[in-house]
Amino acid sequence: MSVKSTLLRVLTWWNSQTINTQVWTWRNGRKVGEDEQGNVFYQTKDGKRRWVIYKGEAEASKISPEWHGWLHHTWDEPPTEVPLAHRTWEKPHRPNLTGSPAAYHPDGSLYRAEPAVRRDYDAWQPE
Repeated sequence: MSVKSTLLRVLTWWNSQTINTQVWTWRNGRKVGEDEQGNVFYQTKDGKRRWVIYKGEAEASKISPEWHGWLHHTWDEPPTEVPLAHRTWEKPHRPNLTGSPAAYHPDGSLYRAEPAVRRDYDAWQPE
């Protein structure tokens, strides 16, 4: 490991895990599973605390609903042991795209390439 990457791990929390988190996980954690994006999920040996080590940038919206429910103690069994039943109308999980080029912009938004022409508003003109 280079000096730069070690220093970044000591001082930043948003890129994967810090050294302190890694040591705490090594001492107290038990790996429960991994999701399709490479995030790794842990819990303490008594099962009271649960956490995730993100692959790459720490962004909470990268967690799928199945793992989110397990992290927040909505259900006891992780999705690796008891997968959730999916309905035909459910869309696949997507992370928050706000601020990215793929962000959603509704009709009429000024951020669209071609904003809709406004027909329901007449600007005031002084006489």
